[in-house]
Amino acid sequence: MFESNVLLPERHPDLELFVCDVADAVLKDVMQHMEHPFFSLTTKPDTAVRRYEHGANWIEITPSVKGLATIHDKDILIYCISQVMAALKRGERVSRRVRVNSADLLRFTNRGTGGREYRLLVDALDRLEGTRIRTNIRTGDHARTEGFGLIDASAIERRFGLNGRMLWCEVVLSDWVFNAIRANEVLTLHRDYFRLRKPLERRVYEMARKHCGTQKTWRISVDTLRKKSGSTSPIRLFRQMVRHLVDHDHLPDYSVTLEDDNVVFTNRNTMQPERRIADVAIGPVSNFGYEDARSRAPGWDVYYLEQEWRSWCAEQEIEPRNPDRHFVSFCIAWFEKRGRP
Repeated sequence: MFESNVLLPERHPDLELFVCDVADAVLKDVMQHMEHPFFSLTTKPDTAVRRYEHGANWIEITPSVKGLATIHDKDILIYCISQVMAALKRGERVSRRVRVNSADLLRFTNRGTGGREYRLLVDALDRLEGTRIRTNIRTGDHARTEGFGLIDASAIERRFGLNGRMLWCEVVLSDWVFNAIRANEVLTLHRDYFRLRKPLERRVYEMARKHCGTQKTWRISVDTLRKKSGSTSPIRLFRQMVRHLVDHDHLPDYSVTLEDDNVVFTNRNTMQPERRIADVAIGPVSNFGYEDARSRAPGWDVYYLEQEWRSWCAEQEIEPRNPDRHFVSFCIAWFEKRGRP
């Protein structure tokens, strides 16, 4: 039986507390973040340089003097990604710069709205901006070794000067994160993700969401789960954490069992299957098609329009026989509705 008493209370159960675009935003996270341990699982300042290797992929993470970004700091990224994805679904233009209403963010992530929570947001932005990553992991159709921050920059607007209450913050997502969003490398998270008390529980849920997804089950050894989680706890303490998940059965979307030295995640069937772009067979657009699209939708980036077209085809489960003609028709309709950018 699923036990909710081991979760944090739902601090903002009334969705009317949110402005419309917040309440309607689907909780999203970049899949690469869910696969690899980018974030610290401790609330204490963590200034150690880390390097992880898994198969052909490697990551080196260098924190700032304020410490590595934590999995709770990641809430800001999840919120920004959710807002970008919601805007894309509404057919709006998006950019790496995301303006965030601070109170909405706190409510969305199930936090309090007192002065302490606003101060913690500032600290989280500092850690996100200061944490540097060098990796060879693919995002979209890019594959190269590169260094980047989790966010490139941030700005804060306050009422009544530097000591006033934070009203807005602007976050500039890194190219790496933004490319992953544009490539649709995102998955929906359960809203109770923000109610999980322990950082390691959040990390384990992320991995289950990535690997098990909507499948019936997924199994992984305790030792491999520990490695992929980024946990620095001894294996004995890590097993205790897994047993806690088994005993209380409170992980969203998945139940957890132990079979010998394997952790088995079983789908609760609480998710809707997600239609991904890769599930729809759409051929390439030719150079002629791109040129025709540019003339039919002047001012628009045809590669951005192509991503929108492919996303729309995936949602509608359309597999066009003539990709050029279908893409150009989409661009004509797009321009008629929106005009020049």
